[in-house]
Amino acid sequence: MLKIQEIREIIKLIDQSSIEKFTFESEGTKIKLEKANGAQQYPVQVEQRKEENVQQVQPTVQETRKESAEQAPAEQENREQKADSSTAENDPSLHKITSPMVGTFYKASSPDADPYVQIGDSVKADSIVCIVEAMKLFNEIEAEVAGEIVEILVEDGQLVEYGQPLFLVKQK
Repeated sequence: MLKIQEIREIIKLIDQSSIEKFTFESEGTKIKLEKANGAQQYPVQVEQRKEENVQQVQPTVQETRKESAEQAPAEQENREQKADSSTAENDPSLHKITSPMVGTFYKASSPDADPYVQIGDSVKADSIVCIVEAMKLFNEIEAEVAGEIVEILVEDGQLVEYGQPLFLVKQK
């Protein structure tokens, strides 16, 4: 059975492509994805074929609209935050610390530990700023430059892509 992160990755890839319909079947599990023309509805159907265990997930148009209406204020706030951070992100005087791999971002070594860095902290080139976990391997990410952490661009536990900016550092 596919993990939820793998399904999310497939959805993201299909969303970025020009593919309208996608079907994947492996080890008794079948996933069907369809893009709606011009709408923001993505029906997803997952079936696990066993003797008595059949699971189907397919949001209705009404559920999708309801979720969209509930998320509208939050999305507006996220857009405003992204607009603010995108101006800082495009500032050439700031160094971007990027993810060297696809994985899960962690700001601390364990859930009860203090974060490696916070906004305003000074870092050296060899300072560890976070961990990116990929396939149960925890990779420590270094700052690469000396400076001050200006912005943290991702949330703890967020899936990050290769080359995705994680931090902005004002170089000294």
